[in-house]
Amino acid sequence: MSHTNRQTQGLPLQWQLFRRGGACLRPLSDVKNRSKSAFQIVKMLKQTTIYLFAIGVLMASLFSCSESGKEPVDYVDPFIGTDFFGHTFPGATLPYGMVQLSPDHDVKGWTYAAGYAYPDSSIIGFSHTHFSGVGMTTGGDILVMPTVSDKIQTSAGSKENPDSGYRSRYDKKDESASPGYYSVLLKDGNIKAELTATKRVGVHRYTFPESRKSTILLDIGHEIGGNAESGESLVKMTNDSTLEGYKDANGTMVYFVAKFSRPFEYYGTWDNDYITPESSEGYWPYKNEEKGLNVGFFVGYKTKKDDQVTVKVAISHVSVEGAKKNLQAEVAHWDFDKVKNDARETWNEELKRVAIKGNDEAQKQVFYTAFYRSLLAQYIGQDVDGRYMGMDKKVHTAQKYDFYPSFSCWDTYRTQHPLLTLIAPDHVNDFVKSIAAKTTEFGWLPAQHFRNTYRPSMVGDHLIPVIVDAYFKGYRDWDIEGLYAAMRRKALESPPANIPASAGRAGLADYIRLGYAPADRTTESVPNTMELAYDDWCIARLAEALNKKEDAALFYKRAQNYRNVFDASTAFMRPRRENGAWLEAIGTNQQTIDSVGAHHYYRYFDPLLVGRRPNRHYTESNAWQYLWSVQHDPAGLIQLLGGNQSFNQRLDTFFAMDASISTPKYVGVVGTIGQYVHGNQPSHHVAYLYNYAGAPWKTQYWAREIMERFYRTGPGGLSGNEDMGSLSSWYLLSSMGIYPVAPGSTQYAIGSPMFEETEFNVGKEKTFKIIAPNTSSKNRYIQSATLNGKAFDRSWIDHSEIMAGGELTFVMGPEPNKSWATGKDAAPYSQSK
Repeated sequence: MSHTNRQTQGLPLQWQLFRRGGACLRPLSDVKNRSKSAFQIVKMLKQTTIYLFAIGVLMASLFSCSESGKEPVDYVDPFIGTDFFGHTFPGATLPYGMVQLSPDHDVKGWTYAAGYAYPDSSIIGFSHTHFSGVGMTTGGDILVMPTVSDKIQTSAGSKENPDSGYRSRYDKKDESASPGYYSVLLKDGNIKAELTATKRVGVHRYTFPESRKSTILLDIGHEIGGNAESGESLVKMTNDSTLEGYKDANGTMVYFVAKFSRPFEYYGTWDNDYITPESSEGYWPYKNEEKGLNVGFFVGYKTKKDDQVTVKVAISHVSVEGAKKNLQAEVAHWDFDKVKNDARETWNEELKRVAIKGNDEAQKQVFYTAFYRSLLAQYIGQDVDGRYMGMDKKVHTAQKYDFYPSFSCWDTYRTQHPLLTLIAPDHVNDFVKSIAAKTTEFGWLPAQHFRNTYRPSMVGDHLIPVIVDAYFKGYRDWDIEGLYAAMRRKALESPPANIPASAGRAGLADYIRLGYAPADRTTESVPNTMELAYDDWCIARLAEALNKKEDAALFYKRAQNYRNVFDASTAFMRPRRENGAWLEAIGTNQQTIDSVGAHHYYRYFDPLLVGRRPNRHYTESNAWQYLWSVQHDPAGLIQLLGGNQSFNQRLDTFFAMDASISTPKYVGVVGTIGQYVHGNQPSHHVAYLYNYAGAPWKTQYWAREIMERFYRTGPGGLSGNEDMGSLSSWYLLSSMGIYPVAPGSTQYAIGSPMFEETEFNVGKEKTFKIIAPNTSSKNRYIQSATLNGKAFDRSWIDHSEIMAGGELTFVMGPEPNKSWATGKDAAPYSQSK
């Protein structure tokens, strides 16, 4: 309960004239004459003991509130990021929800990583699992699709010819979405489809026209990315209104139960991998069970105009019985609107955690949509009874915590997890407990993974900063010694025989022996040195805190390994061979690929080359973009580049130069300012590095510039893959005017606040407020600052200062104050400082 609600709770009905708004308190809409009503209310309240409080509330409502009357949830546009390569989905889900019920346009190709691409105009159906903004294709489990046709069609058909299958055309004007709700009119059958959700249940409501044959299909074979590597699925009818079964989705079991509000009038199964020679069809009327890869079930009705059928689909990763329990616990009733309204209220309460004040409605939409997206990355994996499927493929029980099965940590350690330590503190310990459980069950500390299944993925060992950042910010309700031992083991050893070799650190033996990963032996060798050096710094920090002095010394030393790939002659982090030689510069040579056994790599060093796996030397970036990936030691990098002036000149060049890269071109080079690429994570902290080199006004300029250029309203509002909340979390933090350059440190670099006020609760009835009354695109430069009324003259703030509550106030202006935050101790933490 908020501070304000506590103070107004229990007032007589006639005084309950205020309710919590998106950025402030505001009067109810039926107060027509604001000045007259204000006078009457004040006169009445003079007779009460809450006179002074009421005056404050009333004045705030009269002079500080938007006329729009919006709640935070009203600003969210789930379509932002559904165009270009944002890879977001517009469907219904809850914060941290297991179900993400959303429309699918297609399942093949990178463009359809979330199943949905805004320019498309036909829908296959509505499936229950999606990932927000990823660059992989997976999910799309348990698809439901209503149709009106005399012919039963069991395949989706093509976008080019929707009539060849059960997909339907639709118009954008007939599609809408808000948090927890999605609707669309399916033109081909004139069916209104509506979706909402609880954490573990997707709820569908279909409004049919008059028809002698209205059909609802359950396609179990549907899967984003295709199901070539998936196993057998099952669907069966258990009574005249219930289906249940399971799907082996590429090794992830998805169990389901689907209840219909109306008994089936006809039904049957299909198997698209078997066409009977007699009928030339692959379906069987009035058959009650089907097993196979591409199987499904159809149920049908004769409908009158506006007849509605509600379908509740609960999922579990443990068992059908678990799905039944989830359904009974979360949606035992048939009230679609109640689920929809509850979902809206749940989202609104989450979004109220941060209040903003400003006059730009578009900026508020971008902010609250980014907040919304930031809460979609981590989703629960346990049933209502706490049971979940572990990494050992055995059933375990989460005791008094939520278990999270996916960690896209190469993306999320930088912004999304640090953000949640500020605005969602009630979840942070559960994230780390989930990592600890996985480590025990897997027998090894995993790296980036999805659906509780480890597969080779991105470079680095970035569950480590997630753990260490949580520890130093005070989240310690987990087995610290156990996780430290797992980190240490992985940093020093290869996996045991029962663990895939790919689960270890790539190039570890060479990294230990040589101090770097050699290009002729390790793919993406430069980041396999630089990012592991950062991870080792995180281990060193934790070892030091746990009084493990020898370990701390070892890992602090290894944290300097980034220096071993710095080539002073080119001033780049450059690939080098096992014998210590740098890769030859490309010069006038034609790029080619060399091979050493099964390892392949580009022969020449080209600072503008991103390249393609498995040949490339940098991860989704080039030498210009990876030069700056020394988050834990910017001071050391500044030294290597010749001091503050040279460093800043190099950064200036980075932002000013041509955006072109060497061929082959790479799809992830989007959202560019010079060689800065906001569409990919390695660049995300770069604008904040000026703070470390005595030029914080340049950080203020570029932080604001990036926010304005690459975060917009509309489906094309994101510059690249949302990547499980990482782009949105970057915006949320940057718009507050702070940024975690080195998670594992407790410091946030100062940027340029977007809003006049940003306020969030920090616990124990305290709030932290960031105030910048005259901030604007023009007034992006900090002139001066105070923290709780005292002069603030540094370009960083510590997490502990934020959590203590108070106010950080900035005076902004149109010209840089080149003396602010440039003193001896004004720069943020660096290992070499």
